[in-house]
Amino acid sequence: MKENNVKDIIAEVFNDIAKGIESGSFKKAVRIGLTTLGSEHGQEEMIRAAELCKNKYGDFHIVLIGEDNDSDFEKVVVSTPEEGHKKMVEMIESGELDGCVTQHFDFPIGVSTVGKVTTPGKGKDMILATTTGTTSTNRVEGMVINTISGIATAKAMGIKNPKVGILNIEGARKVENILKELKENGYDISFTESLRADGGFVMRGNDLLAGTPDVMVCDSLTGNLIVKIMSSFTTGGSYETLGAGYGPGVGENYDKLINIVSRASGAPLICEALRFCATCAENKVLEIANKEFKKANKAGIKDIIGKSVKEKVVEDVKVPPKKVVTYSIGGIDILELEDACRSLWKEGIYSESGMGCTGPIILVGEDDAKKSEEVLIKCGYKS
Repeated sequence: MKENNVKDIIAEVFNDIAKGIESGSFKKAVRIGLTTLGSEHGQEEMIRAAELCKNKYGDFHIVLIGEDNDSDFEKVVVSTPEEGHKKMVEMIESGELDGCVTQHFDFPIGVSTVGKVTTPGKGKDMILATTTGTTSTNRVEGMVINTISGIATAKAMGIKNPKVGILNIEGARKVENILKELKENGYDISFTESLRADGGFVMRGNDLLAGTPDVMVCDSLTGNLIVKIMSSFTTGGSYETLGAGYGPGVGENYDKLINIVSRASGAPLICEALRFCATCAENKVLEIANKEFKKANKAGIKDIIGKSVKEKVVEDVKVPPKKVVTYSIGGIDILELEDACRSLWKEGIYSESGMGCTGPIILVGEDDAKKSEEVLIKCGYKS
């Protein structure tokens, strides 16, 4: 470590002691890194973000990792983004940093970032689980695990009993059924209700804009798109200003606090990303996550996922004679729609799949309505 950095750290410690004496309590301020190379807006924008954050909050230390500059921040000089990432990891592993904000990072499979957006409908902060990375190559399994990561992050942000909603995308109904079973097995999870008249745990686009849940569960690709839209819809897309970015990488037993922002992120967003990272560090989000995963494992999450996402053998079932179908059955996941239809055909009930205004539906005859509902519930396609 360079001599000037050592002096900076010593000065910070004495400053923390002075503040502790003044307030009557001593708590060492966390140290958060910010890599400054790789932004589409240049290193100056990253430094401006650090200055905004220092002026707005000022209760934690920021260390710049990038090219040399004339700012007053503690600096670690590197010449490339890759070198910056290497140095960032070294400093986190050695304890020199409690966390870091960077533009991109290759997380291992099983780890995804949990973002925080400011919803335009009501200006409410909402945790988005998840936004980058790959939790699982199976969408349903990934979304279930994302739920645990989202709950942990929400708790680290001070929400004691976060309300969870599942975004209405492919796999949502299967995720809902798995999470319900997980709850029945003892995992403490609270669901919210859609603001739409028909309610339910599955969230519509309206809920996304209003921030109905504390934690919105989705897959990373969808979450990434949502963050980009919500953060830059006032600027035309080239400069992200709103929210706190793509968030910390969270996964079972993951041990490095690394928060992600985009190369298109501007100073106002990066300022909040630094604060987000600092709060995650102060409240030990990764420790909370490990506790949540242990609770979920105790409730049998792996077994529940295993039996729910295993591949099914597609049977060759004869389609019953066609008839008029006007009765609509909803609440079935689009990934299981055709299988659900086949389960009805096996019982001699003619059915067709379709898409209603709230999602996938199965259409049957009015006289087959009651029996069809019973069959679908018995086969596990509808709760």
